Amino acid sequence: MTLTEKVLARAAKRAVVTAGDNIWTSVDILLTHDVCGPGTIGVFKREFGANAKVWDREKIVITPDHYIFTSDAKCNRNVDILREFAAEQNLPYFYDVIDAKPGQRWVYDPEKANKVPQYGSRYAGVCHSAVAQKGHTRPGEVMIGTDSHTCSAGAFNMFSTGVGNTDAGFVMGTGKILLKVPPTIYWEFENTLSPGVMAKDIILYIIGELGVDGATYCALQFGGEGSHLLSMEERMTITNMAIEAGGKNGIFEFDSTTRDFVDERCRINGTKSQYTPVDRDSDEKFLKTFKLDLSQLEPTVACHPNPGVRKLARELRSEKLDRAYIGSCTGGKTSDFFAAAQILRGRQVSIPTFAVPATPEVERDMKTLQIEGKTLWQILEDSGALISANPGCAACLGGPQDTFGRMNQTGKCISTTNRNFPGRMGDKEAHIFLASPSTVAASAVAGYVADPRDYLQ
Repeated sequence: MTLTEKVLARAAKRAVVTAGDNIWTSVDILLTHDVCGPGTIGVFKREFGANAKVWDREKIVITPDHYIFTSDAKCNRNVDILREFAAEQNLPYFYDVIDAKPGQRWVYDPEKANKVPQYGSRYAGVCHSAVAQKGHTRPGEVMIGTDSHTCSAGAFNMFSTGVGNTDAGFVMGTGKILLKVPPTIYWEFENTLSPGVMAKDIILYIIGELGVDGATYCALQFGGEGSHLLSMEERMTITNMAIEAGGKNGIFEFDSTTRDFVDERCRINGTKSQYTPVDRDSDEKFLKTFKLDLSQLEPTVACHPNPGVRKLARELRSEKLDRAYIGSCTGGKTSDFFAAAQILRGRQVSIPTFAVPATPEVERDMKTLQIEGKTLWQILEDSGALISANPGCAACLGGPQDTFGRMNQTGKCISTTNRNFPGRMGDKEAHIFLASPSTVAASAVAGYVADPRDYLQ
């Protein structure tokens, strides 16, 4: 069996499953947030009763993150709905925006805006980064989330995928879900990345090869010697965008890098520390197999109107830009800002450049990690970039008009985010280029799509 088949077989209490099997699967973690959480709760109460209890309060993780730092009253209300439900169900893993007192409502202060932090001690930031940092991504387990990029957690050798509110409401009440076992496409990585090339370039290359529907309802399994040289944050960038090729999930092999990260996070947060990873079988059956020499990759860009329109950064130097954006679950991690800071150090951006850390932990790292005596935060500020003091999804999913970094008018933006369909970051006529943090930083300096290798010091 493939890695995905082995995880699902275990969760279904079967000795063997094969691609195409329909199975009832036990769920280890249900993840939801402020956009889909209220709808999921509504389905749960409608189907199981107004006073029903969730199947296991220790297995539900709720992280407000999408439309929260906005003065939009309906968006603020969604956070309150989550808080009320978490209190009613006594959920230990609700990462509230504020340290709320009984009856307190979430209200965003537009006067403070994103210049000062408006979050409390429990706030965890973007759900896909938060679940990893908070110790909820355990090898060999099944995570179901109400977000298409839930597949990000597959970096940790687990089956993780997104579903709609109806399926999530059923999981909330039963802890089970009916799944069809996906066939697996295998990508074997060889060698290592060259300077200026990042994990984002890997997944943009893969999506360009497969197309946005080339892996529809397939598992993307990543392995090979090159995969073991990637950090956990790099692996998360790759699995995060499996959905952009139509994939059901992405999954990496388990190794010492996985173990060290997970063990440390479980210890810090006091989450369940027992897990059983899945290893590869010698008789795996793949739908397709590809080999990728990482050393041959170049900085890559996905062009309007979808992530499958792939070009090399050096081929796009004629594309003038109006804005740059560094952030999201895909491009707002600590290593992402470190890479951007290496390019921006001692330079000035020539176009409006927005930076949003994915989580409070990333924000703290930006204010402590240094390059030649300056913190990452200082380097970005000195370059002229505008940094949000409130970590979150921000403009990745557009949001209300007062969302930090949102495209409120037509223009061209180069972004570290994961999706660039028309309207994704706001204005329906805006063109979004997807690229790595290094490429975005270089382009912010140049004012046009630039190759970061030209800016490495």
